[in-house]
Amino acid sequence: MIRPFTYTGAKKIVFGTGSFRSLADHIRELGGARPLIVLDHALAEAGFRKTVKDLLDKSGLRYSLFDGVEPEPALERADEGAKAALKGKCDLVVGIGGGSSMDVAKAVAALAGNKGKALDYLGLNKVPGPGLPTIMVPTTAGTGSEVTFTAVFVRKNLKKKEGMNSPFLYPEVALLDPELTLSLPAQATASTGIDALCHAIESYTSINASPMSETISLEAVGLIAENLRTCVHNGSDLEARERMLLGSLYAGLGLANAGVTAVHSLSYPLGGAWGIPHGMANPLMLPAVMAYNLPGTIEKFAILADAMGQEVEDLSMRDAATLALDAVELLIEDCGLAMTLEEFGIAEKDLPALADVALTVARPLANNPRKVTREDAIDIYRDAL
Repeated sequence: MIRPFTYTGAKKIVFGTGSFRSLADHIRELGGARPLIVLDHALAEAGFRKTVKDLLDKSGLRYSLFDGVEPEPALERADEGAKAALKGKCDLVVGIGGGSSMDVAKAVAALAGNKGKALDYLGLNKVPGPGLPTIMVPTTAGTGSEVTFTAVFVRKNLKKKEGMNSPFLYPEVALLDPELTLSLPAQATASTGIDALCHAIESYTSINASPMSETISLEAVGLIAENLRTCVHNGSDLEARERMLLGSLYAGLGLANAGVTAVHSLSYPLGGAWGIPHGMANPLMLPAVMAYNLPGTIEKFAILADAMGQEVEDLSMRDAATLALDAVELLIEDCGLAMTLEEFGIAEKDLPALADVALTVARPLANNPRKVTREDAIDIYRDAL
């Protein structure tokens, strides 16, 4: 029996090399005349501010620029961006960059259209109505934020991360141009790429996966496994960058529809309390969580191993399943991300506190194919120590 399911996402997806040059056309198609451009600060300083200005100045559009977004953005950044949108009388928001910029842009659009504070909208379905229209332009192949309904922030006073989750956060347009990922440094390529792999594997093994999301998530796993190494070690390979960005997109669609699992629940405290970037926290936790989950979803792990290029013919289901973990560990190692919690200063005495916070990130844990107790969470952290 196929249980009923729904499938949602960004209203329009535009993918193709050179497609960023059509940004002004998409703004006008949505009725925008005064967009707010939300941009990662480091990206802006590296020259992309000028690229955006040149493109929009040529189009004749009037626009405002908010380029103060940092990695792992604080919740206050959404409120600041909303003030900029209201001050500029903006009628549309464009998020350009990695997940941080796009998450801030989605939240800014919601706030500008609904008023209130970002704190009011944390949680599930707290956004009361549509915000300003949004266009998301990823410059990394990782977060999939261009097609999700989530915006994640750090609450510095609580030393934890929380998300704004609402269908009103789905972008009107996801504009994906592989050319924008060509200049991404190797380490950022690796960390964002493993983040995308997490989304693909977690959404594939989620108990809320559907036949449609499973198909897309599994395709994402294959694309990422085949192309991430090339992107990390030969970043100018446009074909590999194209396929990697497509894999990230598919992983984002899988995430939006099936959800993530325990990897994200256990990685959030690493970012909130210890300041470990999300793209580093996920590869820290992925192998340990997979090892824990394997007995709960052996058949899917065997399929994942095959998708990642492992020789599974003539193997038992369980032996094939273990190859999925081997393949993931090798990919992380080849991308230069093989690390331990200990390397970040985390000790055995810190694990119970991490587990306590992880258990509050309840939605991903509810999706996990194997129940996670407090003691289980401590053991998983210990495995990653």
